[in-house]
Amino acid sequence: MITYIAVPFQVATLTGSYVAVGLIGVAELVPLIVFGLYGGALADAVDRRSMVVATEVASAISVGVLLMNSLLASPQIWTLYVVAMVLAAINGLQSPSLGAMLPRVVAFDQLAAATALKSFGSQFAMIVGPAVGGLILAAGGAAAAYGFDVVTFLVSIFLLLGVRSIKASGIDERPSLRHVLEGMSYAWHRKDLMGTYAVDLIAMIFAFPYALFPFLAVELGAPWALGLLYSAGAVGALVVTLTSGWTSSVHRHGRAIVLAAMAWGLSIALVGMTRSLALVLLLLACAGGADMISGIFRGVMWNQTIPDEMRGRMAGIELLSYSIGPLLGQVRSSAAASMTSLRMSFISGGVLCVIGVGLSATALPSLWTYDDRTNSDAQRERERSRPHV
Repeated sequence: MITYIAVPFQVATLTGSYVAVGLIGVAELVPLIVFGLYGGALADAVDRRSMVVATEVASAISVGVLLMNSLLASPQIWTLYVVAMVLAAINGLQSPSLGAMLPRVVAFDQLAAATALKSFGSQFAMIVGPAVGGLILAAGGAAAAYGFDVVTFLVSIFLLLGVRSIKASGIDERPSLRHVLEGMSYAWHRKDLMGTYAVDLIAMIFAFPYALFPFLAVELGAPWALGLLYSAGAVGALVVTLTSGWTSSVHRHGRAIVLAAMAWGLSIALVGMTRSLALVLLLLACAGGADMISGIFRGVMWNQTIPDEMRGRMAGIELLSYSIGPLLGQVRSSAAASMTSLRMSFISGGVLCVIGVGLSATALPSLWTYDDRTNSDAQRERERSRPHV
């Protein structure tokens, strides 16, 4: 998360351009799609723990390159874009294996709680990372931020080495395009899953204005609050996570996903209507809380209904659904700000999000009617998870 805010900060500082910051998302898009799909096939064929460790090492090396570039008298802009592409590819390879590990170590009826706890760790990092990153950037610049992040990667590698081996059970041969296509076919025929992907994509494409935060901080007269802007959503998400016990009693997950995504869009639109830093932070926290509610129920649907032999490939598609959206969202928000204004980018994106999510729920009714008590895929996995005497 420190590198996540340091790269756009450095690009904004060196160029002062909305478009230049938004192009980071363009650079990351193709590697994420290609390696996300292939990483999903690999996750069904290799030791998932080994894949996560290897890609974490690659991430540490990549951030080290950013560190060396930032120490130059004239840091190279092209290096930032190239490393952003590499990190996107690494993320595409890692995330499916990481996501596919959870159902293998957690009982079926504990997946909702486990998903919330996993989200707690992620959201805590998303709060601390940008906040610490903002302070480090203010005190020591991009080089200090990248250097600190390299150390955090080394710590995570050490911890991951203590996780037991989790071998895949899906593909007995070398992963190929055929295996990727099999996964895409499975997803296509699961319209409830397609609905979760569609809702998240729409919400992020239209209402993910994080690329504009460096400029919003300046307009609010509080450049020191950049880290707070990035962290505010994670604070709201953390509050939801800490109070998420109620999620275990919800069975109509699809409806919760749709309503939460609409609340996200509404909150982002309202950000564009206020000039109060405190209110902006509150609205971003509300948006983050809504996004976490959507994320918890998406995760529960995925973990409770997808068979293990398809989990890696579905995790690859899941990665695309929640990663491509933000990348395209950076492009859309930057372009809208350039053509209209910073404020109008927030407002228009939020409104389009609400409309788009409503239309997707209408077009894919199996998402809206999903109930884990009656869904055939959930019943099959529940039966599989029971110990056999």
